[in-house]
Amino acid sequence: MAKQVGILTSGGDAPGLNAAIRGVGKAAIESYDMHVIGFKNGFRGLMQDRTMELPSDALSNILTLGGTILGTSRDKPHRMPIAGKEQDMTDVILEVYDKHHLDVLVCLGGRGTQKNALRLANKGMNVVTLPKTIDNDIPLTDTTFGFDTALGIATDAIDRLHSTATSHNRVIVVEIMGHRAGWLALGAGLAGGADVILLPEIPYDENAIAETIRARTRKGKHFSIVAVAEGAMSKAEAAEFEVARAAKDNAANKEAKQAARKALYEMDAKHANNTLRLTEKLEALTGLESRLTILGHLQRGGTPSGADRILATCLGTACADLIADKHFGVMVAARGDNAEPVALEEVAKMRKTVPLDHPWISAARHIGVSFGNE
Repeated sequence: MAKQVGILTSGGDAPGLNAAIRGVGKAAIESYDMHVIGFKNGFRGLMQDRTMELPSDALSNILTLGGTILGTSRDKPHRMPIAGKEQDMTDVILEVYDKHHLDVLVCLGGRGTQKNALRLANKGMNVVTLPKTIDNDIPLTDTTFGFDTALGIATDAIDRLHSTATSHNRVIVVEIMGHRAGWLALGAGLAGGADVILLPEIPYDENAIAETIRARTRKGKHFSIVAVAEGAMSKAEAAEFEVARAAKDNAANKEAKQAARKALYEMDAKHANNTLRLTEKLEALTGLESRLTILGHLQRGGTPSGADRILATCLGTACADLIADKHFGVMVAARGDNAEPVALEEVAKMRKTVPLDHPWISAARHIGVSFGNE
């Protein structure tokens, strides 16, 4: 009997998801005569048994499409909102898995998806994952599909912002996505010629940023571009977050952990307007008109780049090879020109952040870019 393959996409959408679905599906069908079905809208659709047949014909003409033909959601199997409260729906998901006689479930997603897939694997399901995120923060893979496209979009935005910055002698602050990792802001800032790049990995000082801008003005440069990762924090904020995280990690009981988690949620909510406050502060400190641009979900959309299409296709076809070899409980990682399986247990432990000695940071410092901590 042909192997039964289920596939879903989870978490935020990213360019290259359809290319990956196509890569997994076509290789599974054409090379191994497997049967492939999709589950709509992530783990929630899996729980609800919302399926979509994926024969080879259905996978044609989706390579260039952004988003995901399967839809997605951020629901977690073990903490899914049902009837107004969070419930563990893992057992229901296992029933759906068994109902369809699946040999494997393929999960395409970011760090949260890797953790959720591991939970299902620990419950006895055969799982293989692919690394998708524009944030590029999944460990043990050289890169993730979606990142290259988002990097190009953010770089193009900074290129365009240079025009209005120079025309009006303004400070332009541009907020770039990336969650708690600075890869996207660093890459776009470096490629787009930003004068200041603020990363989650390097807490900043507003006065140091303002001095960088004033120094440029003294040299006759009456505009500045400040690229800010959405997770970037001031030194004071970073210290507060570290205290709150330590309280959660060291909580003595469930109530203390819930209280600490609530405190972190509140700090996250407050941080949402951080880039606006920073823009206002820089205008006050420098006396220069300052404007904020938030790229937001613009970075997730549109046609995937050639590099992302190739990466997603290669990882997808490698996934089919692993399924044929009954190699489960792994993520398909990009390693050089190859695709290699890495254990989900290892992936779920970490977040890939920007090392402070990374060549991109070194190159930026050499050309005079400030990271706001000088």
